[in-house]
Amino acid sequence: MYYMVPGEQGNWAAQLRRGAAEACVLSLLRGQERYGFELARALTDNGLVASEGTIYPLLTRLRQQGLVETTWRESTEGPPRRYYRLTEDGRIALASFVDQWKAFRVAVDRILKSGRP
Repeated sequence: MYYMVPGEQGNWAAQLRRGAAEACVLSLLRGQERYGFELARALTDNGLVASEGTIYPLLTRLRQQGLVETTWRESTEGPPRRYYRLTEDGRIALASFVDQWKAFRVAVDRILKSGRP
């Protein structure tokens, strides 16, 4: 059993980030293709992942789940880059997450503000 201990609030943030990072990647890909480093920078700049290296296992999971597709492209600034784009299944998964997130956020906010369900 897990008990909350004073001073462990940073762990809460890590758990929340981990749960939301995949949906944020899908959302970043909603409008355009992006390459891995670009996605990593967007997530680290917004405090959603601790380091750029943590994004690549997440991207691999999303690819294996069929939520994103990839293509390799030559780059004028260095080695070839792997670009990620949202699949139709990824769009469906993102829409589902958004609906669930709204309901979850409303419920948590209600309880945090009032102390009652």
